[in-house]
Amino acid sequence: MGAEAKQSDTWVAQPSVTLLRDRLATGALGALELVESYIARIEAREPEVGAWAWFDPEFARAQARTLDGYRRAGRPLGRLHGLPVGLKDIIDTARIPTENGCTHDKGRVPLHDAYVVERLKKEGAIIMGKTVTTELAYMHPGKTANPHNLAHTPGGSSQGSAAAVADGMVPLAIGTQTGGSVIRPASFCGVAGYKPTFGAIPRRGILTQSPTLDTVGVFASDPAGAALLAEVLFGYDADDAATALQPAPALHAAAVSAPPIPPVFGFVRPPGWENADPQMRDAFDELIGALGDQAFEMPLPAVFEHASEQRKLINFAEMSYHYYPYWRDATDQLGSVTREAIEEGNKVPARDYLSAKDMPKILNAALEELLTRCDVLLCPAAPGPAPKGLDTTGDPIFNGIWTFCGTPCVSVPLLTSLEGLPMGVQLVGARDNDARLMRTAQWLFNWADGTLQ
Repeated sequence: MGAEAKQSDTWVAQPSVTLLRDRLATGALGALELVESYIARIEAREPEVGAWAWFDPEFARAQARTLDGYRRAGRPLGRLHGLPVGLKDIIDTARIPTENGCTHDKGRVPLHDAYVVERLKKEGAIIMGKTVTTELAYMHPGKTANPHNLAHTPGGSSQGSAAAVADGMVPLAIGTQTGGSVIRPASFCGVAGYKPTFGAIPRRGILTQSPTLDTVGVFASDPAGAALLAEVLFGYDADDAATALQPAPALHAAAVSAPPIPPVFGFVRPPGWENADPQMRDAFDELIGALGDQAFEMPLPAVFEHASEQRKLINFAEMSYHYYPYWRDATDQLGSVTREAIEEGNKVPARDYLSAKDMPKILNAALEELLTRCDVLLCPAAPGPAPKGLDTTGDPIFNGIWTFCGTPCVSVPLLTSLEGLPMGVQLVGARDNDARLMRTAQWLFNWADGTLQ
């Protein structure tokens, strides 16, 4: 009860990132002025929400003063000029702690920035701080609480990034997803979470859990804001074999543009639908009804029934390799959830691992046929609202199959439970067609908000 009162008494709406960008670019808003407002919010709310693993207000102010000086001097401004960004604490930052949510890595300070941090700095973003992650970005929870109700989980493993954006502590944040660690916390916290096509954003300098699955994602108050951030992070890096040398899509321009015709949504019930919260099922019935002729239901092919198990097998097998030093040198410092996953990975036969790696080809062939009939697939971003308790991060059952396929996904904050907790609507697009997905996501966001032109 007390947690609910604290939330309702202090809640603030998050401004549009596009609007902030434009005001910063014209000088109507100074970078230092904006940073001060976020510092005040963090100082007021951080003791309750616990979204930050590392935060130094003077570091944020120093960056803002430098950027304001660039503007006064008439120097060219980056695409993210003056916008503060939170970074999941598995993303390396030079001379700033990156501790991977892990006791064994306490005090770890990298010498070099991750690729995404280099891009942020080049585009004039302000590194606001490091956000809380679960232990080694798996499922052992960190300290973060859900801003909508402090007694409920914010999700995982990008929990601090989602909660910081949701609570108005920062307009943008970066996370990662190996199972459901962008889409699920976005759903639970009521923000837009975007996981691009696998390989779109280079992962150099980010903790490796499962190179077959690890994907960088972003958080904002709406899909257009997420598109603005993600667009500057897309690229090629020779140190990441998953990336390709190709032009980055104009994600933000697409997101804020009108579709040539109203989009069509293909509603699918993913495996595990029978375990979805009745409120989520009822809400989707209403949503599909409200969309009318723009939405229709279609079944997922039977080949998807075992996709979650195959994804988990790959995840565990690759964890057992990449996290072996933790298991070897600091087993007693690991939480039981992380330790058990590594030990499960130790048992995976090579035959089963290699067989599972072939599955995405089959799954994506089936998806290509489905996506010829609609603009995007529509399904829940999580089984229901955020579960009560901070000893869980929730169930990624509705996310893992899309991570396995490498398709772009976005959680759009549209639905609310009877208890006032957010429930996200997940849109799934075709691989390498992220711009169309983000345009459709922003259209749906505006349609639900009543602001569609």
